Amino acid sequence: MLKLTSLIAAGALALIAAPADAEVVERDSDHFILRYGVGLETTSEDIYAAIGDVSHWWAGSHTYSGSSANLSMPLVAGGCYCEALADGTTFDHGQVIAADPETGVLLEAPLGPLKGKTTMARWSIGWSPVNGGWTLVMTYVVRGPGIGAFAEAVDGVMGQQFGRLARFIEHGEPD
Repeated sequence: MLKLTSLIAAGALALIAAPADAEVVERDSDHFILRYGVGLETTSEDIYAAIGDVSHWWAGSHTYSGSSANLSMPLVAGGCYCEALADGTTFDHGQVIAADPETGVLLEAPLGPLKGKTTMARWSIGWSPVNGGWTLVMTYVVRGPGIGAFAEAVDGVMGQQFGRLARFIEHGEPD
């Protein structure tokens, strides 16, 4: 298993060579890799706290219930990125593999239409200091038979969520 710090470092290094915005960085029929990056003026503590406050930055239109208020994601190994409805129904969107307040969060998360189709869906959100601020990097590495066909659609959704997270971190509002 990849260590969280190695995954975050690889994402940060790759970001140096690529524009600091959203892109499908690799794709074939059985996998794709998405990467997003942005510079922020905040603290690492605020970044970490914001990631765990997923109900405030994830778009409700990309939940089963239509409301992001039903989402939770405790930042502990084994924590469930879950959606819980008032009737007791719970949707498990992913599991936190690692959470480090100094470097980032790693999840196994086959989101939405990827559920049941992937052999791996690693979602990482990490940050590193740059020129008195922080570079926030999110990657999503997905593997599975025929999964490459989903790359553009998933990129659209994940890019939106990354933008919402970055705005929430810096301004307290996702829009």
